[in-house]
Formats: sequence, structure tokens, C-alpha cells
Amino acid sequence: MFFKIPSLILKQLYTFGSLANTAGGVRFAVKNRLSDATLTGLRAVTIDGERVGPERLALETASGERIAATALNGGRTILFPLRAVLQVHVAGLGPLAQGGHEIVVAFAAEPFGDLELRVQDAIAEATPQRRTVPLDKEDNYSKEIVAARQRFAEETTGVQLEHLVHYSFDPGVTAGNIENFTGVAQVPIGLAGPVQVNGEHAQGEFLVPLATAEGTLVASYNRGIKVLNLSGGVTTTVQADCMQRAPVFVFDSAREARAFLDWIDEHLPAIREAAEATSSVARLLYIDTYLVAKFAYLRFNFATGDAAGQNMVGRATFAACSWILEQEWPQERVRRFYLESNLATDKKASQINVMRTRGKRVTAEATIPRDVLVQHMRVEPESLHYHAQVANVGAMLSGANNNGCHSPNGITAMFIATGQDVANVSESSAGLVYTEIAPGGDLYIAITIPSLIVATYGGGTGLPTQRECLEMLGCYGKGKVRKLAEIVAAVALAGEISLAAAISSLDWVSSHEKYGGPATGGAHANAGPRRGPGTGESRYRFAAGGRAGFGALIFSTSFESSSTREERVAISSLLGTPSRASAAAT
Repeated sequence: MFFKIPSLILKQLYTFGSLANTAGGVRFAVKNRLSDATLTGLRAVTIDGERVGPERLALETASGERIAATALNGGRTILFPLRAVLQVHVAGLGPLAQGGHEIVVAFAAEPFGDLELRVQDAIAEATPQRRTVPLDKEDNYSKEIVAARQRFAEETTGVQLEHLVHYSFDPGVTAGNIENFTGVAQVPIGLAGPVQVNGEHAQGEFLVPLATAEGTLVASYNRGIKVLNLSGGVTTTVQADCMQRAPVFVFDSAREARAFLDWIDEHLPAIREAAEATSSVARLLYIDTYLVAKFAYLRFNFATGDAAGQNMVGRATFAACSWILEQEWPQERVRRFYLESNLATDKKASQINVMRTRGKRVTAEATIPRDVLVQHMRVEPESLHYHAQVANVGAMLSGANNNGCHSPNGITAMFIATGQDVANVSESSAGLVYTEIAPGGDLYIAITIPSLIVATYGGGTGLPTQRECLEMLGCYGKGKVRKLAEIVAAVALAGEISLAAAISSLDWVSSHEKYGGPATGGAHANAGPRRGPGTGESRYRFAAGGRAGFGALIFSTSFESSSTREERVAISSLLGTPSRASAAAT
């Protein structure tokens, strides 16, 4: 089966800025940014109207092997997988003058057939050679080239690398995850839990690895997990699952754009077939359509199995759009096309993700008995519920995408530990927290994460330490992604309970004083001595009870000129809390 690639998309093969004069002619580069292919012929290259036949053409692979176009046309083939780069050498032509030049390449590839690439590139003005990071085109992950980059870093910066250069795995395992591997960033991992999860996919107790450099974080999540476990655990539900790519088609008028959406509806089965032919996993669920001016935005929504799926849906959407652009009606009317319009909001928080889901839409909920909250969190359900209502107004006032406390803290720590794409915290930071007083005076609390992007297969999940963390959770490999989503949501709920109760009970600052300050001892301590009485430090000691009704809370903290905003806020809250005596008087 042959797929004809539209010229608008075919241009993506060319590496702009690669055109250069050589001792024997001209060269330029092409990179496969489309899909896996096999080159079967190189017919001709035409530059500024001058045609050069195959006898003067050659292709150079990444390994440095040169293959004559005549050999390619004579039956030899070249594998051209996704992300592969080839240099095209044109002998006996040039030198080309500085400025723009038109290039036409006639070639053949399976499964696409005969193709013609037509682009404009330029010979740039020569620039002085600069030192660059060492690179080995044969093996860029060998011990020798890694050591060369480490020496380069030390010589360039004057910094002796003591910790960055020590790691326990073969650098080769990072191929596909990072370029120019030089070392590792070691992030501390702490364990929280085990947390009891009563999900549809995650059932049982799970020990949670959290990678973070923020003091109090692991302790806070542990506290929340303890309360949830005493309440029977967390019930979790994955409510939706999809990943997007959002191309845009440009027309001459708004009416043509509107008519295009009717055409899309009529041809949806064929579009789905073209998209799903690129993957054994991707399934096109539906296409959202939006019209603005003369632009038609299509938001393709896919199921992606155990992968996060951004690359998968990109390839599938490309195939679908290639099919669309080759049909007569769009071919005559589409003036411009872009594979991504920013409507997918990749690596960005957005309201459309909250409404329509990106990744997994998952809810974690629990009912916490009154006595558990009072005994372990020093706060009553009514106090925490009232605080949630006030904070909800604050979130609306600020325009935040999350009305909870800090769910991105736990999500980020789990993402780093388990090899997720940490930039997807942008989408995954959205959270919808809801509380109510249940019959009997207990607290019902739930968090819905509408765009949690996680994977248990592919990407960084296969790196050594990240894989170990996933294996600790029983979440490595295929068939585990919804299980991981439920565990992440459960942990997020634990963090919400812990911090909300700490703020409601005025215990926030004291925990940061105890756990979150800089190291005060050992060879690596870098904090100066704390100021004492008479050196600008004030000490406050409060007894808080009153309307909260959870008993006396003795609270001691420092209020220095260098105190954090969190400390000032908490102390202000304390000053506004009526004492037990004043409460009794009312």
C-alpha cells in the first residue's frame, strides 16, 4: 500500500540551514521526521534550475558510509527509520553564492512511492568556529566520549566534577532519552506509606517513592497517608483516558472552513483508518472541531495504551492529515496546514484539559471519621470544610487551575522517581478538590485530576532507577498505566489532607521549622547560627482553641525579618484566632 505525502508535510524531511559548499560540490541534509521508511531510489537533484543526475549523487549515512545513487537506483536500499539523518552530496556543482537557492529532490521510498521534495534554503555567511561539546557519530554513549565530555565541562567551566560523574548504569541505556550524556543529577528519594488504595486497577498497599529536595514533603505525605489508612483507604476511579494532537487547516474564508468540518464528518471512518494504521496501540476516539475566522482546528483524541502517547498520536495524526490533504476537496481549498496549532496544549496548563481531559482523568476519594481528624490532625471536619470553601474562593479569584493545596508536589516527586516526563506536570497540576460534611459529622473529601499524564512503558520509564521505582509500585510494563494513575491520585489526596489540616489547625509553620530548614550540622552544613533573643528575633507562643474546637494547640515559631511568606501568613492566622477565654466569653 502506498501513501502519497502532501508537499506541505514532505518539506519536514529537509534540514533547513544544512546547505553548504564542499570541496567537490554541494551538500545538504535530510532527516526523517515523518515515519519509518526505506529509500529505494535517488533520481535527481535540481538546484536553481540546474539538474544533476544520479551519476553525480551520493548519500552519506550517520556512520560515514557513502552510497552512490546509481547503486540505490540499481536495487540497493537504505533503511531510513524515524529520526535518521542522511547527507546528500552533489558533485560538480557550485560553489553556490551566499543567499537563497531553490532545491528539488526526486527520490523514491517505501511505503510512499515516488516523491518530490521542493524547498528553499540558503548559503549562510561563514561564522568563526567555536568550541563545541564532544560528539562521536559512531557511538555517542561510549565510556571514552562520555569521559571526553566530562573533561570538556571541567576545562570550560573550571569546576571539578565530583558527584555528577558517578552513576551505576551503562550510559548506552540512555540512548533515546538524552543526547550528549555526561552524568547524572542525583535527587534524594524518600519513601511514604504504604498507602491503602481501593481502586479498580490498584488494589492493596503501596510503598510510594518520592524524589524531592523539599523538606517536610515526605513527612507531610506520610501524615496524610496515615489518616487515609485509618479511614479505610482511598477509593480511586479512572474516568477518562485520551491524548491529543491538534492540527489546523487554513482556508480563504470562514465559509470554506465551516464546509471543511462537514467534509471531515463525512469521511471520519477513512480518517480513522489512516490514523490507526500507524500503530498497533493508538485508537482514534473522536475529533473535536473548532472554528475561528478562516481557521479549522481539529483536536484528535486517541487512546494510547500504557504509553503517555504524545509521539504516538503525533505520527497517527500526521498520517490522518496526509490522507486528508490528498483528497480532492481539501487539496483544492487548504492554503496552509500545521500539524500542531497549540490547541493540544502540550506541556501547558489549560481550561480545555480540565474540561475535556488530557491523559488520565482520575478521582481519589475518602470519608475520614471525625475522631481520626481530631486525634491525628487536631482539626474538626467543619473547620477543614470551611477552610476549603474559603480557599475555593481564593483559587477562583486568582484564576488558578487548582482549588486544592499542593497536588503538584506529590505528582512531581512521583514523576521524577518513576521516569515520567516531568514537564507534563504543567497539565497534571490541574486539580478539583471537593469536601462535604457526611452524615454523622465525618468529612468526605475528593480530588479529581483531569489531565494526569503518566506511562508505565517507553520513554524514561525504562531507565534503571526509574524502572526500580515503578517495580516497587508493581507498575512497570504493559497493562499497568491505569494502576499507576490511581496510585498517584491516592498520594495526591493524602497530600491535600495533610496540608489542608496543617493550615486549618495552624500547624503549618512548626512542621517547616522542624523538617524544612537547612542542615545545621555535618561537613556540608552551610547555614549560619540562628539568631536568639536580643538579636532581632521575636518569639511568640500561642494557645489556640476557640471556634475550631479541637483543643488547645501550643504553637511556637520564630518571626524574623528574613522569615518566609508561609511563616508570616501562618502567624497572621494565629493572631486572628480567638483564644479559648474569648471564645468562652462569646
